[in-house]
Amino acid sequence: MRTSGLYRAVAGSSFRRYATYRVATAAGVFTNTIFGFFMSYTFIALWDQRPDLGGYDQAQALTFAWVGQGLLAATAVIGGGFREELQERIRTGEVSIDLYRPVDLQMWWLSADLGRAVFHLLGRGVVPLAVGALVFELALPTDPLRWLLFCCAVLLALLVSFAINFLVALVAFWLLDGNGLNMVSNLLGMFCSGMVMPLTVFPEQLGTFLQWLPWAALLQVPADVLLGRYSGAGAFAVLLFPLVWAVVLLLLGRAVQAAATRRVVVQGG
Repeated sequence: MRTSGLYRAVAGSSFRRYATYRVATAAGVFTNTIFGFFMSYTFIALWDQRPDLGGYDQAQALTFAWVGQGLLAATAVIGGGFREELQERIRTGEVSIDLYRPVDLQMWWLSADLGRAVFHLLGRGVVPLAVGALVFELALPTDPLRWLLFCCAVLLALLVSFAINFLVALVAFWLLDGNGLNMVSNLLGMFCSGMVMPLTVFPEQLGTFLQWLPWAALLQVPADVLLGRYSGAGAFAVLLFPLVWAVVLLLLGRAVQAAATRRVVVQGG
């Protein structure tokens, strides 16, 4: 099998794997929808008091909240992706089997994670956003080009998400137990991506700083692209931000992988 075909097969296998957990998917859709309602009513109360807060009107703020719920599982902002599985394989030594495979470790897990993310986009992304659009007045565009740019931004968000989680997972080569680092990563993801509140709402200097961090690519950039905050060439230029972060973090992950696997010692056998 050609290498490209192998990675497509890994992604497809990962998609089918998550598709088997139908009850868990239904529970996830229910949870994302309920949290979407919580955030919507919070945003309505906040924007009633502060119209145009963060540069958004109320409909745009509600759209931001529901897009966030739609991307929450796909981008694995608070875990639930491959990170914990890879850490466990490092801890138990099973990663040695992965390293023996005639394929690249990073590309293997990237393919598997993309399969998982696409399933969650379809399974836990579309339904909550559709429910939000039926109940609330959202600022969803009718321009197909803006939806196409949004899809590109989401794809780049998935790459950045994978790159961050891959780096966090690799730290297990030195720490073995990654639970503490996972908690820190989850908190950073929630706060710095805009899942709690759009980053433009924060005080000016803090908000600007957060928008330059890679987590902004997970929600802030896709939501702003969908809301049309960038027009003309700016709509394409803003995609350079997640693209650059994806390349930098993937290369960094490859360097850390090389350092970590240079002297792998499998305990017990």
